Amino acid sequence: MKKYVSQNKQSGSVLLEALISVLIFSMGILALVGLQGAMVKNSSDAKYRSDASFIAQERLGRMWTDPTNVADYVENETPVALLPNGKRTVTVGPRRFATVTVTWEAPGMDPHQYVTSAYISAAN
Repeated sequence: MKKYVSQNKQSGSVLLEALISVLIFSMGILALVGLQGAMVKNSSDAKYRSDASFIAQERLGRMWTDPTNVADYVENETPVALLPNGKRTVTVGPRRFATVTVTWEAPGMDPHQYVTSAYISAAN
């Protein structure tokens, strides 16, 4: 009596398909994690820019409310608590042209700066 042994040419194909699908799924998860990391970085960058704008505009606002003492607001790299390694510099040029520069540097990132200027009119 002869034993019939089936030679299935597709043996192991299910295992191979499962491994490929796990690989594709893993790549998708890694891409999502990378995207989330980029989102967090961009969100913190936007917050720092917003804070720098607020700090600069707040200083100009104080100068506008006290135009007779505009020279008293001149600063050189005064530390700013809202930003990482934040500093504010205020200069006043001819005709009361004020420039406020806010710089900051988050850990592991390049330095950034926000600059705004305005004419501070004299009190009447």
